[in-house]
Amino acid sequence: MESKLHSFYKERIAQFTNSSNRLQNQLRLSSTIRFLVFIAGAAAVYFLFNYWQYALLTGFVFFGVFLFLVSRHENLKRKRDFQIGLRDINGKELQILDRDFQGFPSGKEFLEDDHEYSRDIDLFGTGSLFQYLNRSVTKEGVISLAQQLNSNDITAIEEKQAAIKELAEKVDFRQEFWATATLLDQERNPKSMLKWVKGYKSFVPKVFSWLCWLWVALSMTTFTLYFYDQISGYIPAAVFFIGLGITGKYLKQITAFSGNISSLELFFSQYSQLVLAIENETFKSDVLVALKSTITTSGAPASARFHDLARAIGRLDQRNNMLFGVLANGLGLWDLKQVHTIENWLQENASPIESWLQAVAEVDAMSSLGNFAYNHPDYTYPSIEEGDFQLKATQAHHPLLDPKKSIGNDIGISSGEFFIITGANMAGKSTFLRTVSMKIVLSNVGLPVCAHQVSYSPVKLITSMRTSDSLTDDESYFFSELKRLKYIVDKIETDRYFIVLDEILKGTNSQDKANGSRKLLEKLSRKHATGIIATHDLSLTEVANEYDTISNYFFDADITNDELTFDYTFKDGIATNMNASFLLRKMGIVD
Repeated sequence: MESKLHSFYKERIAQFTNSSNRLQNQLRLSSTIRFLVFIAGAAAVYFLFNYWQYALLTGFVFFGVFLFLVSRHENLKRKRDFQIGLRDINGKELQILDRDFQGFPSGKEFLEDDHEYSRDIDLFGTGSLFQYLNRSVTKEGVISLAQQLNSNDITAIEEKQAAIKELAEKVDFRQEFWATATLLDQERNPKSMLKWVKGYKSFVPKVFSWLCWLWVALSMTTFTLYFYDQISGYIPAAVFFIGLGITGKYLKQITAFSGNISSLELFFSQYSQLVLAIENETFKSDVLVALKSTITTSGAPASARFHDLARAIGRLDQRNNMLFGVLANGLGLWDLKQVHTIENWLQENASPIESWLQAVAEVDAMSSLGNFAYNHPDYTYPSIEEGDFQLKATQAHHPLLDPKKSIGNDIGISSGEFFIITGANMAGKSTFLRTVSMKIVLSNVGLPVCAHQVSYSPVKLITSMRTSDSLTDDESYFFSELKRLKYIVDKIETDRYFIVLDEILKGTNSQDKANGSRKLLEKLSRKHATGIIATHDLSLTEVANEYDTISNYFFDADITNDELTFDYTFKDGIATNMNASFLLRKMGIVD
């Protein structure tokens, strides 16, 4: 049976497909009209060629109409691309609902070697949580999302939850925001752009703030007087060539400036739309209200300022049209006027622009979190409790497992407790460790978690689960393990952490491993540390007899009629069935 979410996204795909097709038809008609206007204008100028004044006037009129049609055509293209973006966004949601997300950006660049948990819990990389929930489009938004997942921040969780709940319900806002962002020039790095803006030095004298308008008035006056035979043609010609000469004095600097700034036109134009979307949206949660306040400025709103800059850049780019560039600079010092306008903008907005870009990135990142919450209406927002750490959850699942196959487990652990988990290979120990770890990470971010009821007093997470040797640093696997354990021991001296350990000290012999693991667990218990350790070493379970805060749990395996089965259920006690010998024999590796 098709889920409500599947039906919802399919309906939106059909809606946006129809809209994009309609706009595509309008584009075809627009291209035809534009071509006909061009032909008509050329024909009119040809037939009026002997009456050059009328031919010139007609040419200007048709040229203006043609520019209007070009602008309208570009607007239609943007509208079509926007609808296509909305269609593709909903198509992506359908694909991920069917658990097909391995082809999307994995975020592996955000893996950190010296991080509390980044490499251990499938947070980044192929098949990771980031790959599953990331919808952010802007470069800085993707980075912000990764930083939130990596932050280990346990403050203001209820405020984060409120913001995510609010964004979860704003489907149109989220998708329109992303569709607009897809039209951005993604080759531009906002940080490098910001650095250029802050370091820019103006070169156009302030006199051109009024001299350009005076030159336009002088040109219009002299050409009008000449048209009515009141003055000699040498006078308007002199004004025209002097204008070209003034512009020519700064030509090298203008050309260099234009090359730098013109590539930003689309970037600023689209960013103005992203900022406008935030300005026009009504928010209630404190986090989103605070973000919106960062783009509230005195005078014109931030979106209008971005839009003004984009328009000024667009006007400057018209110099690339040879005919227009010569006429506009001779008659009105066009290039100097536009450069002066842009330079004024850069001087006035160099400071607040950073906060505007950051607000866009934060909303982009949080929209991904809101989208995750919307797509999982059966998930539960943890009830945040005051006091020492506790995590109590019923029917907890891992969010990356297929819900049709996943087995839920209850867990209840409090500050100072440590669980030893034993069990056969493939029985579910490591998955359970990652399930608990993911509950803590998602809860700290403010997301709902895959469980029925969750009570949580916040704590930071630290893990040692996937240690690897380092050939570049000439480190053995065992030494890498020791460094990681030392990292954990040092960290818990300065802050509260929930510790997750999976089969530690694998790089040494069994007896040494058993002794070392026991001593580490005893030290952690004496320090009132909290966490979970999974092990195949049953001798480690004896520590629970000496410390009231340490408990034994296990995942069972059953071998009946020469068949191995698992129930993946978290149970109180110690594992008794192991399966290595059975699997070796079953697979024909040994007799």
